[in-house]
Amino acid sequence: MPPSAPPPEPPPPGGVLWSLAGDVRMLLMLPSALLLQVAHPAVGAGVDTHSVFRTDPWGRAARSLDSLLLWVYGGEAARAEGRRLRRMHRDISGTDTRGRAYHALRPETYAWVHATGYPVNRRGLALLVRPLTPAQDRALYAEWLRVGRLLGLRERDMPATPEEFWPYYRRMLATEVETNAVVRDLLATDTRVPAPDRGPLALRLTLRALWPLLLPLALRARRFLTIGFLPADARAALGLDWTPARERRLRRLATAFRLLTPALPERLRYLPYARRARAEARRGHA
Repeated sequence: MPPSAPPPEPPPPGGVLWSLAGDVRMLLMLPSALLLQVAHPAVGAGVDTHSVFRTDPWGRAARSLDSLLLWVYGGEAARAEGRRLRRMHRDISGTDTRGRAYHALRPETYAWVHATGYPVNRRGLALLVRPLTPAQDRALYAEWLRVGRLLGLRERDMPATPEEFWPYYRRMLATEVETNAVVRDLLATDTRVPAPDRGPLALRLTLRALWPLLLPLALRARRFLTIGFLPADARAALGLDWTPARERRLRRLATAFRLLTPALPERLRYLPYARRARAEARRGHA
């Protein structure tokens, strides 16, 4: 970035991401975006070798969520988080599943990790909130590009408009996306996952006692939601089975969230970091 360029700015208060990122419904979409990220051979290889998602799944998920919320609600901290992420990925390199050398910060690889959020968010919003109008869709994409700048992506690293995005996305599905070891792990229903180790002590002890019964249900639910919130063309590229009956079941579940979540008080509807940022923004405009 030229020295004279202004620093990147987080998405604006009141924008599409400001309403979406901290909403509890967003938690249902995140596994799908993660799956589509790691389906890239280089991303999958990097996660397979360098990530602790198998040994510390709850900690890894919490850190990823905290980072995402910072991008949208963090202000100056959002820029610092972008710099931290680039430092963290600076030494991640190796050979991908196709025998090609990769580096985590190679622009085409780093951009794909960010790009996946856009199509997954569009499907999630259509199911859990409402389909975007053309103007809202353009606003969502523009705000997603702003987040990309915070993460160190350059203007040329991602398509500039939604119209330019879709040919790029379809090309990636056709030529890069694959079912690799990490994809299989994230969809497995027979893996060992430790009980959650965060939250109030009483809750942790209860979950630990019930975990042998809850884990199989949780893994099946994870697989169902992860595949379900993927766009149909991404499911097809990965060869994932999805029937009309499953789509109807997902839509019934999404309808319940769409109707019930707006009726919740803000302290239950928004995650804590987002809730505090929204309150501060309101005080700033009072």
